[in-house]
Amino acid sequence: MKKFPAALLTLVGLASGVPLAHAENGQLYGLLRTRDLTPFGFLRLDMRPAHAMAIESGTWAIETEVAYQNTWALSPALEDYLTALAATGRRELGAAELQDIRDLPGENYLVDMELALLDLTFHYKISEAWTAYMIASGVSYQGGFLDSTIEGFHNTFGFSSFGRPAVARNRVNLIYDLKSTQYASLSRPTEGGVLDPTFGLRYTSWKLPGDWHLSAELAVKVPVAGRRELLSTGRTDYGIQVSFQRKAQNHAFYFDAAAVYYDGAPADVSPQDSQVIPTLVFGYERMLTSRTNVNLQGYISQSVYSRDQTELDELLGEKYQVSLGVRHRRNNFLITFGITENLQNINNTPDIGFQLGLAWMPL
Repeated sequence: MKKFPAALLTLVGLASGVPLAHAENGQLYGLLRTRDLTPFGFLRLDMRPAHAMAIESGTWAIETEVAYQNTWALSPALEDYLTALAATGRRELGAAELQDIRDLPGENYLVDMELALLDLTFHYKISEAWTAYMIASGVSYQGGFLDSTIEGFHNTFGFSSFGRPAVARNRVNLIYDLKSTQYASLSRPTEGGVLDPTFGLRYTSWKLPGDWHLSAELAVKVPVAGRRELLSTGRTDYGIQVSFQRKAQNHAFYFDAAAVYYDGAPADVSPQDSQVIPTLVFGYERMLTSRTNVNLQGYISQSVYSRDQTELDELLGEKYQVSLGVRHRRNNFLITFGITENLQNINNTPDIGFQLGLAWMPL
């Protein structure tokens, strides 16, 4: 779904014209809270966008987020190979195809998979200024079910197939033939499991001129169970984030800037160096009614790869993603649905991702 962002922008444009007569008693909740689901560097600490919810000191808030994504990302030479191979029909990749891929000139990679992530976040308001939180996460790696839908979308609107029709649908294929690693798994190397927990502390009492608000937070990802393939790097990451929020009566603008010290990844699958990774998230939220809001936001982050690992521009380029979401409040519960699409560098981010969230907040 490489051209889907235009539809997102169209939808939010229509939403901006919805009358706000019934939104006076609504609430602004902040940016969508999903993390980056890109398989490249997925195990690093990624700072979630700051929320705008207000809870009283000494109270809890709980968030549950389920996110799901489909990734088909590959190098140009491998795309040409699979496009030519598609003329003879679909197949499960095997030893012969793997050897052909390794014989291709230069570096190559293929990431063909779907990923489901469950986040459970506990917030506790220590005082008027300080909030602590903990995020516990689990992941499932799978072939999934979205391949036929995405291929049908491409065919309907005349987009490139990107070599997909050469490969059996709903499979997991991970192939790295880079100068820093040679790794291949033509099935699920793991079904999934529990990821490293994240612990954070947020400060919100800075005052800025006008309607702007400022908050800052620190977070740490702790490898409590050691190094586990596709589940934990076995290393500790640290992050800091500063969030600017400008709220009006029925809408708000958000800007988050984060920097994460990523301690790198071992050579189990695709090694990466220790480094500081900056990330920007910016967005707009609008109340449609007293219970329903719409969000549009963008995500920009630096790649985890350097020229020590690869010379491929597809892996070295920045990650650009855009998300559109709808939130609905029912008493103490806030329900979220969001959709995320990659932009520009389409071979280093998921084709499409979905988010379904349920948060409990004190009234």
